[in-house]
Amino acid sequence: MIRLIAFFLVFSAGNVFAGGRPQPAPVMPSPGIQGVLEAAAPVPEQLQSARAEQVTKSLVAAYPRIVEKAEFRNGDWAVLMRDTWYYYSEGRLLPEELLYRAADFAPQAFYTYQSELPPWEAPSPEEAARLHTLTTTRTYSPVRRSQHFFDDLWRAHSHDESYERVKTIRFLGRPIMAHYSILENLSLVEERILAAAKTDSQVRSWINNINTIDCWTWRNIADTQTRSYHAYGAAIDILPRSLGGRETYWLWASNSRPDWWNISYNGRFHPPAAVIKAFEAYGFIWGGKWLFFDTMHFEYRPEIFILSGIGLTGSR
Repeated sequence: MIRLIAFFLVFSAGNVFAGGRPQPAPVMPSPGIQGVLEAAAPVPEQLQSARAEQVTKSLVAAYPRIVEKAEFRNGDWAVLMRDTWYYYSEGRLLPEELLYRAADFAPQAFYTYQSELPPWEAPSPEEAARLHTLTTTRTYSPVRRSQHFFDDLWRAHSHDESYERVKTIRFLGRPIMAHYSILENLSLVEERILAAAKTDSQVRSWINNINTIDCWTWRNIADTQTRSYHAYGAAIDILPRSLGGRETYWLWASNSRPDWWNISYNGRFHPPAAVIKAFEAYGFIWGGKWLFFDTMHFEYRPEIFILSGIGLTGSR
């Protein structure tokens, strides 16, 4: 079993908040292939309620100036943001008027993130067969998640509205367009990377090998009906000039390797550890820790660190 974090692993748990302090969470499916394959199984009501409280309170902690409060109301946990209550609804985060359509949407990706990359383990034949099914199903039954909460969080409900929220800055010597609210975080990430480059030859080589850096672009996640974090200017892709024969993105890899899940870490292009830690210190998760790996990708998700019990070592 590859103990990696899957993008859509919704039900794994870290800590549940009670009275403003983290408390041990109930046992939920663990990260990794088996956890992913079991994530769609029915979750007991008690565990679902605990997870709902955990997620909603983590959103308040992650975005305190935007998400006002979390509260148990009308039989579910909900958060108040911009005068609208968003209900957990088994991970979907829906406004009240859309609760009747909950079955139309897949749950959002609130998962447990690992602070360190775990050892590589190849999937079993049974797990590989199920991953093959998941991969092929994706093409004719694309995942659709409700974008209402995150559109409202970033105030980006359309291409034009999103464009109004992004500003151009230079990052590692290249101009990028990012959401105005994370410009300071990106600048601090850059500062930490450049400081590491002074003494770390791997970081210097990685910087010199950068081809493109992309942040804002209005689009969905590939092969899905779900808004990409790039559409908000809250994700960044750093693509090297040369991959050295390695892979950086599972979907690209699948064109020549239908068994992309068997590509070990040695076959993937990973940024230096110091680069990954620099992003993580300021609230950016790394796609190299996903089962459906995307090693060039970082996105701003401070709530995921809170859910996982991982402190952000940089200033916020």
